[in-house]
Amino acid sequence: MAGHNVFVSAHPLVKHKLTLLRDTRTEHKKFRELIRELAMLLGYEAMADLQLMQHDVITPLGSAAGYKLQEEVGLVPILRAGLGMVDGIHEMIPGAQVWHLGFYRDERTLRPVAYYNKLPVEPTVQVCLVLDPMLATGGSAVAAIDVLKAWGVSRIKFVGLIAAPEGIEVVTRAHPDVPLHLAAVDDHLNEHGFIVPGLGDAGDRQFGTA
Repeated sequence: MAGHNVFVSAHPLVKHKLTLLRDTRTEHKKFRELIRELAMLLGYEAMADLQLMQHDVITPLGSAAGYKLQEEVGLVPILRAGLGMVDGIHEMIPGAQVWHLGFYRDERTLRPVAYYNKLPVEPTVQVCLVLDPMLATGGSAVAAIDVLKAWGVSRIKFVGLIAAPEGIEVVTRAHPDVPLHLAAVDDHLNEHGFIVPGLGDAGDRQFGTA
C-alpha cells in the first residue's frame, strides 16, 4: 500500500537493514544501531525537498557557488520508541532542534493519552519530522501532528519504519497534507493493536525492557 503522500523506500540498504531489525535474534545493541541507520536513510529521503538559499564560499582556488538550508528543521520523536531515531538524522543535520512529545496508548481503548509536551509558545522551526518506528493504530501520530499544527509549524512530515494499513488510513484521513516516509507497510493490526508481522514492541527491543 503506497498511495498519495505515502512513500515507501525502495532502497536496498533499507530493505536489508529492516530485515535484520525484524529478526528475533537481533539483540538490543544491534537493534538500536539498526534503528539509527534506518532513520538516517529514511530521513535523507524525507528531507529531499528542503528549501535552499544561495551561499557562495571561497575555496583555496577561488569562489564557488553554494547553498545553505533556508528552513529550520525540528525533530519530534514520539516517546519513547521515537528516541532511537533521533541520532541518525541529527548526524546529517546537527543544527536541527529536538522537541519531545509523549503519548501512551490506553490498552483498553487503544487511544493515545498525552503525558509530555515541552514545546515553547511560538514555533521555532519551519519543518518538523515526527519520528516513530511503528505506525500502528495511527492515534499517536495524529495526536502529535495535531499538536504541531496548533503550534504553528508550516510543514510536517512523518518518518517511521513499519506501518499498518489501518494506521496509514487514520493518519492520511486526518492529515492528508502530511507525507509519510516509511520502510515498509505490513499486513494488519492484531487484536492488541500490534503490527503483524512487524517486529514486536520497538521500545522494549531498543531498551531491553521486554
